[in-house]
Amino acid sequence: MRRLVKLEWLKLRHYRIFWILLTLYLLGTGIVCSSGMFLMEYLKNQGAEFQGIDPTIIPLYDFPDIWQNVAYIATFFKVFLAFIVVISVTNEISYRTLRQNVIDGLSKWEFLLSKVSLIVLLAAVATFFLFLQGLASGLGYSHVVQPRFIFSKMEFLPAYFLEVVTYLSFAFLLALLLRRAGFVIVLLFMYTFIFEPFITLNLEHNKVLPEYLRPVAQFFPVKSLNNLIKVPFQRYVFMEVQDYIAPAAVAVVAIWLLIYNLLIIALLRLRDI
Repeated sequence: MRRLVKLEWLKLRHYRIFWILLTLYLLGTGIVCSSGMFLMEYLKNQGAEFQGIDPTIIPLYDFPDIWQNVAYIATFFKVFLAFIVVISVTNEISYRTLRQNVIDGLSKWEFLLSKVSLIVLLAAVATFFLFLQGLASGLGYSHVVQPRFIFSKMEFLPAYFLEVVTYLSFAFLLALLLRRAGFVIVLLFMYTFIFEPFITLNLEHNKVLPEYLRPVAQFFPVKSLNNLIKVPFQRYVFMEVQDYIAPAAVAVVAIWLLIYNLLIIALLRLRDI
């Protein structure tokens, strides 16, 4: 496994697009996750109020709620990590490095393991960065800093790890299936933020469709990922939120992860590389 990880690193370490996309993920997540208090200060200076409440006293960064807050925000930036996977896989095909590696003795199974290791490492880096981001912001702004609050509700971090691994596996499958980096990147972005949200929104709220179709929306690939970490910010306007990870949501995502990997294995077996 170490040899496969090293092989992936040697392929990517001098690749500028890899560093650009990774930097975009880290900067985007870091800036957005850490800018909440500055936004509240700006709104206060503009005279904004939330039901008569000074926006600067909204506890966006209080432990333990901060873990759900930063994990939810970070879900929007995982697409940059997916682009890394897409480019890594399609470059192997376009430049025929996969074929050459197989000729040199690398099996298709080892190729799969090398890409899975890349996915897991990217997810681990993203999750660790999120932990550092949440810890730093919480220690800087939280009204409670006792360990029992800091380390409570940290299950949102492994849930985020699972979400990233699954989404990147989806990107891996699309890249292996379509083989064109530009097309896959556009399709992945459009499907994630436009196509599927529009479809699931219609399934859930279109009164013309039969009632029994509404629950189907929860099982779509991106929707199932979104169900892992629910929107947390309604709590600040005294609305009820799901502040835990639902086992059923984890099960659905795990099934999708299994499906993606089985389809990837099938493609590697059946396709000429």
